[in-house]
Amino acid sequence: MLKKILACSAIAMLVLTGSAVLSMGSDTGPEEITMVGSKSAKPKPAVFPHKMHQEKFECAECHHGMADGKQVPYAEGMEIQKCETCHNEEVLAGKTADKLKLDTIKGAGHGNCLACHKEMVKKDAELKAKKINSCKTCHQK
Repeated sequence: MLKKILACSAIAMLVLTGSAVLSMGSDTGPEEITMVGSKSAKPKPAVFPHKMHQEKFECAECHHGMADGKQVPYAEGMEIQKCETCHNEEVLAGKTADKLKLDTIKGAGHGNCLACHKEMVKKDAELKAKKINSCKTCHQK
């Protein structure tokens, strides 16, 4: 009898744990994200095909979090906030000396996205032909 109770308890625990894991991973975010880097009309907002990138990359290749005012690596199940939640001049004031001004959404996009696109072009002639490292790739008309 005790074995049956323990077995049922173990199975119930596995089912509950599996359900929790599946529910945590079900929010994949928006299919497309429009990022506005500044209040000016130029350049046009960047359009980011989020779903397409999810099919090719792991979340941790782009996403990270913040703890005690410092960047921390993405961990499975971490809440993902909008980039501008932290990448703004108020939250990260003076924390970067980088010429790209990574404290702004524009700087973060150019530092992460553009750098990745440039690396991809070096490795893939087809992507080079598509000119994925052109401004127009993200800042569409």
